[in-house]
Amino acid sequence: MSAASPARNPATPRHTALVRVTHWITVLAFFALLITGAEIVVSHPRFYWGEVGNVMTRPLFTIPIPSSRDTVPTGFNYVMPDQNGWSRYLHFQAAWVAVLTGLVYAIYGFWTGHFRKNIFPARGDRTWRAFSARIAKYLRRAPPDEAEAHSYNILQRTAYLGVIFVLFPLVIWTGLAMSPAFTAAFPATASLLGGRQSARTLHFFVSGFLLLFLIIHVAMVALSGFRSRMRAMITGGAGAPSLTTPEPAPALAPELANQERP
Repeated sequence: MSAASPARNPATPRHTALVRVTHWITVLAFFALLITGAEIVVSHPRFYWGEVGNVMTRPLFTIPIPSSRDTVPTGFNYVMPDQNGWSRYLHFQAAWVAVLTGLVYAIYGFWTGHFRKNIFPARGDRTWRAFSARIAKYLRRAPPDEAEAHSYNILQRTAYLGVIFVLFPLVIWTGLAMSPAFTAAFPATASLLGGRQSARTLHFFVSGFLLLFLIIHVAMVALSGFRSRMRAMITGGAGAPSLTTPEPAPALAPELANQERP
């Protein structure tokens, strides 16, 4: 009697449908915000601190690029094409798409325990040893273990916590603080940040940190297995299915056992 051949188990779901949908909507909204935000910066690449900022005000710093407006002093004799109109409209629309999508994700995360189970680090992982071990594994370019096929490691969880609960709220707050209509109804939104121009400067830096996170995130996905990670975020599967333990061969009946004896 031969043992049964190994059977394959279906891949364990790693991401729920709502997590996958909100993830890709956020990706599209973020790229729209990134492109339009760059166009807005080109229109006035000078940043200030306080409530007032214009060409007559001394800037806190200036990005060394040509402006799309000839009235903005940049030191360049070249004026970039002015795309400020459509970029501001699309930036505003993409921002609300990102806000509403994030709100749905936040409600889902708290309601279902997604944050507690999948984002907040376990108590045993809140140590420097756990961080250093994970960093060393990345530096060695060691393949991910079986546990990482179904959950985030300590570095991923810490990064996602910072993005979800620090950077995204800050970028929303600073963005709203630049809106005259919003600050007219809620003036503390801008005053707590030091003024509308301070909010613009902070918005620029927070956006830069989000862009840095995106670059590192894509790099880590590539190092951990780009195809399997992308498949998990598209279909929800944890990756390639694993083989089950072969079942033991059934015992022979007594009469057949006697016949097998010499």
